[in-house]
This record gives sequence, C-alpha cells and structure tokens, in this order.
Amino acid sequence: MIRPATLEDAQAVCHLIRQLAKYARMEHEVTFDERQVREHLFGPRLWVETLVAEEVGQIVGFALFFHNYSTFTGKPGLYLEDLFVEPEYRGRGHGKALFQAVVRLAVERGCGRMEWSVLDWNEPAIRFYRSLGAKALDEATIYRLSGDSLVHATK
Repeated sequence: MIRPATLEDAQAVCHLIRQLAKYARMEHEVTFDERQVREHLFGPRLWVETLVAEEVGQIVGFALFFHNYSTFTGKPGLYLEDLFVEPEYRGRGHGKALFQAVVRLAVERGCGRMEWSVLDWNEPAIRFYRSLGAKALDEATIYRLSGDSLVHATK
C-alpha cells in the first residue's frame, strides 16, 4: 500500500533516511534531527512531501519529493529527492509503486517533467529507472553549496 506520510510516520521516515544514507555510503552527511523532519514534512510550511510504502502495517519504503519550476516549459515539475525501500523488502514492487505514485502526482498536477539524481555507482537504481523509460542527462553537472561554503558564497 502506498499512502501519504502522516505526522505519526515521522520516526519511521527518519529511520529510512538513515538507512538510505548508509546504503549510499553517506552516513557522515546525516545531520538532521526528527524535529526538523516533523517541521518540514508536516509543519505550517510544507517544504517536501512524502509517500510511504507499507507491507502488513509496517513502513518499508518512502519517496520524498518537492516542486520545482522549469522556465523552459513554463510549468512546475517534481523533483524526487529520495526513493528508498528496505533491502529485505526489495523485489516486491514497493519501489516501482512509490515511483509510479510520484509520477501520477506529477501528471495530475500538470507538471512538465520530473527529475532526480542517481549516484553513478548505483547500477541497480540506474537499471530500474531505465526500465521505466527514464533518460540520463549527460549534458548537465550538479553543483552544490553546503555548510561553510554556503555561508561564504553570500559574502
């Protein structure tokens, strides 16, 4: 079952984010606390949206996404920040169901496109997305400012 996350799911979503970071070999980058997740997912200003996958009443995966905008298409888009299913629940259709649920929302909301990033080494994810018709954008490179460099760029 795929459904929107609720405030009561915040702890499970936090657990899944930590599991995703571990899988991505990026645990050292995790600095959030559950209070932040609760505020950003369920507070007065919703920064992101989250869908969860349940199996027998247990949350086993999530998709976290937000709107962006394309000046070229003149339409909003959806950016899929995270899609993760616990390893022991993979191969049961949860990832595909989460992905397709986000795609349906993009279509229903009149989005011109949906985008996401995949780590270069994550061959299972690359195969999964390609099997659904996704194309890699080789002509663009993602850049990032964070931490001290984010603050320094304002000066």
